[in-house]
Amino acid sequence: MSSVILTIIIWTFSTLCGSKGQGVLLPPRNVSLSSYNMDLVLRWDASLNTSGGLVYTAEYKTSVSDYRVTTGCVNRTELSCDFTDHGTVYGTYTCRVRAELGSDQSVWMESSPITLDKNTTIGPPTVSAMSSGSHMEVSITDPVFRISSLKSTYSHVTYNITYWKEGHQEKAKSLSGIQQNFVVLNELHPRTRYCVQVQIHTSRNTKPGLPSNITCHSTSSKEEAPWVAAVVTVVVMATVVALVVLAVVYRMNISNFLCPKDSLPQHIKEYLLKPPNLALYKSTPPEEVFHPIHILSEVTSEGEGLPLKQGGVHCSEQADTPDRHYRLQEVKMEEDNSKNN
Repeated sequence: MSSVILTIIIWTFSTLCGSKGQGVLLPPRNVSLSSYNMDLVLRWDASLNTSGGLVYTAEYKTSVSDYRVTTGCVNRTELSCDFTDHGTVYGTYTCRVRAELGSDQSVWMESSPITLDKNTTIGPPTVSAMSSGSHMEVSITDPVFRISSLKSTYSHVTYNITYWKEGHQEKAKSLSGIQQNFVVLNELHPRTRYCVQVQIHTSRNTKPGLPSNITCHSTSSKEEAPWVAAVVTVVVMATVVALVVLAVVYRMNISNFLCPKDSLPQHIKEYLLKPPNLALYKSTPPEEVFHPIHILSEVTSEGEGLPLKQGGVHCSEQADTPDRHYRLQEVKMEEDNSKNN
């Protein structure tokens, strides 16, 4: 409100005096210099007599130097200017801005001074939670600073951790003064969903950091000793190392076993590679050859032949087998000997 009153007074004075130089234009309003996660940004509202072609120029100074203009903050149409690249962690800064239209310029509007490490707003940390039985492990990641880092800027950083059962925030519990980024919340109910929120506190910055987003996670159904996971991990790693050592020591034996150097004899290879003889697998049996045989007489003990009909033997065609052929030759030879005698 005081800035608006001052602007109106300046405008009235300039109008009554009829001046056409500096002060004819109304200056920017609500000029403020702020810092978030160690940046340095000047912001303002447009002049009341905003017209086409109006631009702004902003400058900065430190506690040991006079105002300086930077290239990025001259003839700006935007209502802000970033001086972070010109700042240091522990520096104190003041900025000012004016409106310009052609050759006309407004008066400078100056901001309040700020010291970065004392006045910057610390952003919220990133929080993640993981359950282990009736315990909950909370991991905290610091916000990223534009200049330096949280732990480098502040020598003493603590975390305020608030946790509660989901839906019962009025019964929340708090842990303050925590210096570690990893905290275990004990004595929680199993199979229960808990919510966690973290806020950063420092010794040099009197303003607490912004609270983190609320992170909720459920605890496990059964208790697991924390050393179980460590033992399992050690056993698995030891087994892997032992297998690797054995593989290195006996690599030649394993290679010979998997890829033996001995080969099959050449004649066995040729036999296995030779195409099969399809003639052996034909289903039609070979044709049998028959020869007619005529038996004329039967030899008796007296050496005389009797007709076959009398002896009860009939003529027939039988297959010419080797045994029967030899038998007929013997019979014929005996007949010839009998006749000669």
